[in-house]
Amino acid sequence: MTNKSIAKRDLDVIWHPCTQMKDHEFLPMIPVKSGKGVWLEDFDGNRYIDAIASWWVNIFGHVNPYISGKIKEQVDTLEHVILAGFTHEPIVRLSERLIKLTPEGLDRCFYADNGSSAVEVALKMSYHSHKNSGLEKPLFVSLTNSYHGETIGALSVGDVELYKDTYKPLLIACVQTSVPEDMSEEAAIKAAKDFEVLLEERADEIAALIIEPLVQGAGYMHMYHPLYVTLVRELCTRFNVHLIADEVLVGFGRTGTLFACEQAKITPDFIVLSKGLTGGYLPLSVVLTTDVIYQKFYCDYGLHKAFLHSHSYTGNALACAAANATLDIFENENVIENNKKTASYMTQHLERFKTLSNVKEVRQTGMIAAIELKGYKSEERIGLKVYEYALSKGVLLRPLGHIVYFMPPYIISDEEMDIMFDTAYEAIVRLPEGKGE
Repeated sequence: MTNKSIAKRDLDVIWHPCTQMKDHEFLPMIPVKSGKGVWLEDFDGNRYIDAIASWWVNIFGHVNPYISGKIKEQVDTLEHVILAGFTHEPIVRLSERLIKLTPEGLDRCFYADNGSSAVEVALKMSYHSHKNSGLEKPLFVSLTNSYHGETIGALSVGDVELYKDTYKPLLIACVQTSVPEDMSEEAAIKAAKDFEVLLEERADEIAALIIEPLVQGAGYMHMYHPLYVTLVRELCTRFNVHLIADEVLVGFGRTGTLFACEQAKITPDFIVLSKGLTGGYLPLSVVLTTDVIYQKFYCDYGLHKAFLHSHSYTGNALACAAANATLDIFENENVIENNKKTASYMTQHLERFKTLSNVKEVRQTGMIAAIELKGYKSEERIGLKVYEYALSKGVLLRPLGHIVYFMPPYIISDEEMDIMFDTAYEAIVRLPEGKGE
């Protein structure tokens, strides 16, 4: 088998996500044969550093021997069982551990299959808990430039036009409040005041504010100060509005702490987790919430008050085994401290990008780094030029428009980072002169 033969078979039958399929008339599909550590290898023997952790999920490398081993153990015991009226030990153990690891007060776990579905769970649970308290609060608030997934509810609370404009007639009620414009405390305070004004006008109809703490992922890796999270937590409490922390991207060590909310020293009403939860192995997501909210659904038989939300593969035993193995690595290895060292080395590499004339800004939060380019029109598809050059040099970068970002597996070595950043630098230096933004 070759890249060409696999790619031809693929394009005959598969519709790929976030892709204009016509692009593959000139852009080669890359069939991956195997992975190891930060490396992917195709059928022609070419190797690529996975600089984006395969859409931000693969935190401990491909084919991690420990996680693989735990899944192999589980597959011979139990692969899956209905989670209504039944349970299994791996999910109980996982839930106990997550409750201990997440901010204090999050005492109940509700499982789904992916980040978008978990956002839907949190939205529905927030609205329904208010309803069970005799309040009708059908409105949600999200931040400008936010992204929370692509199912209808998750899409509704996002604010990236590229994803939601087409589907506007289908979306649920949501309004935006301003995200802090930069990473300063002053910007955090100003944006929090904007939210306060909105609450003073409409708190009686608002169920929840949903945020991506510290970093807006698909929103071009926009970053802001933890103070904003602290301030909006106080406002949500004062106005009886839930705070939903979407940590699908930033959770599990990516920002320098295990969870981004830790840097704001707060407990949200809901925290949404996925991606790194299973180390990139299997689909799994979870919403953790408080016992106060759980009790609003706890009553004598009455289905109108029960939370009737389910997925066939909820709490899949194999995925839970992968998640428990991932938490074992956090528990047994000094992951957070090692990540801080890796982030520091990333910071050193980022300095040289600041001198380039076509770079507007360089941003970093923990092990997330972003380089914002300037001077290019969207139709120039400058990110695609970076992507193609990087692939030719053995690095998988997938820019967000004019944002070149880095989110590698935590196990990346200094030497591998040298290759990653050198390649990105060469790609940006080689870009044609921009024709204006």
